[in-house]
Amino acid sequence: MRQRTRTVLAAALVLGLAAGPLALPAVAHPRLPAVAGEEASGPAGPDADALRAALTGLPDRDVTAALVRVGGDGAWHGAAGVRDLRTGAPVLEHGRFRAGSVTKVVTAAVVLQLAAEGRVDLDAPAGAYLPELLTPAFEKPLTVRQLLNFTSGLRPGGSLGDTVEEGYPHRFETLTPQEVVAASIAKGPAHAPGERQEYGNIHYTVLGMLIEEVTGDTYEHQAATRVLRPLGMRHTSFPDGPDPRVRGPHNRGYDWLDGRLADVTEWNMSDRWAAGDMISTTADLERLITALFGGKVVPEPQLEEFFTVPDVPGAAVAAGGMAPYEVNGRKVWGKTGSRPGYQTVVAATRDLSRTLVYCVNSTDAKGDAMGNVRRFAFPAFNR
Repeated sequence: MRQRTRTVLAAALVLGLAAGPLALPAVAHPRLPAVAGEEASGPAGPDADALRAALTGLPDRDVTAALVRVGGDGAWHGAAGVRDLRTGAPVLEHGRFRAGSVTKVVTAAVVLQLAAEGRVDLDAPAGAYLPELLTPAFEKPLTVRQLLNFTSGLRPGGSLGDTVEEGYPHRFETLTPQEVVAASIAKGPAHAPGERQEYGNIHYTVLGMLIEEVTGDTYEHQAATRVLRPLGMRHTSFPDGPDPRVRGPHNRGYDWLDGRLADVTEWNMSDRWAAGDMISTTADLERLITALFGGKVVPEPQLEEFFTVPDVPGAAVAAGGMAPYEVNGRKVWGKTGSRPGYQTVVAATRDLSRTLVYCVNSTDAKGDAMGNVRRFAFPAFNR
């Protein structure tokens, strides 16, 4: 009976993909069990019942699959949903996904390693490394640190669409990082460097170029040799330039477009590059956040950049986009990431007593993420 319910719903979703607006049955949600892994035990662990409840009923109109991994004092991981709406194949618990802006954490780590080695001065003008930033429009030079903490004053760069709807027709086109940055510089600064914080991809696209200029190497190779390989992140990678595919086993991503579900799995992410094109898994991102907070990726004092929100108007995040949250009386540092069809969160307490990584195949991944945060993240910190 459970399999039949899942098949009926998958068929309904396929009709939505092919024939127009989708009307989900009012009570026909499947009761798929979470793919249970190591369960939490004792009062120190996460709220396993709430986590299971969050995964119950997938796929639904908002989420086609979810992968959740909790660590620290007590561990729990689970998954639910489908790998592919057309076939109804079950979710892959260890599937790869687009991690979106979580990429910025890796980019910041590489820059801060270079700073620890004395190869980059965080307070030096970024133009000392990238002369193209030295234009008359920028009367006051922006620094490397201001790129890291999103206070550089750079305007958004070139884009093939700021929303999923705008970008979808152009998803196989290429916009290089150089073109993205050139478009930003041509607009001139939005404000003086250090005046206020405005989160955006442009700061980290420039940092990717800075890494390449300083090292004489590709951004991708530096990220791999400095972060991914040392941490054993064997299933994390970057697309080969404009390659639109998610290489390796993965759950497909979907988004509502004009009243129908569209498959948005294949998408050229070259314009996001060092700001958002990394592909990973929940286990790999757990390794990243645990090693980073544990001081095994970036040494002190550079590590403090991830926990220092600048004292300027509008500031809410630190280096890498890490932001502090208060959840059930405990301070949690986290980073979200979203690309069409995929929504990711990495979060942890500073002492690593609790860590969380999830990927949700959201049908509105670029929309309001707070619904999924409340559904999938808060239970990890219930107790």
